[in-house]
Amino acid sequence: MKKYANNSPEAMARLLVLQMMCDGNFDPEELDQLEHLRVYEVLGISRKRFIEVVHDYCNDLSDEADEAGTIKLIDRERIDDLLDTIDDPKKRVLVAAIALDIAKADDDFSAVELAVFRHMLQRWHLSLEHLQAALSA
Repeated sequence: MKKYANNSPEAMARLLVLQMMCDGNFDPEELDQLEHLRVYEVLGISRKRFIEVVHDYCNDLSDEADEAGTIKLIDRERIDDLLDTIDDPKKRVLVAAIALDIAKADDDFSAVELAVFRHMLQRWHLSLEHLQAALSA
């Protein structure tokens, strides 16, 4: 898996890409939501660089394919490794809030997306109340 500096815009972007791809469906509504929420500006990353992170993540996934070419979109160890690249509490809240907004964008918060999102909150010791409080402050 490609390494990005902890708390970097690329590390945050990769977590959003994980959330967007975990259900196996990269929805146009989710991409539109990135623009609507001004995610690139908020993360401090260009749109082009975000797309490079998407490309890198897809390459990393394909490198992990087994002999039959099967790719595991959900892998707890990979997810934990990626979550651990964000250790700044404010950035964790930011990424979690954006991930939630993106997951809701297509009006289909799938069971897989929900499971990954819940795992993110649990791993980072966050709750929906934390997100609401932090974002309304």
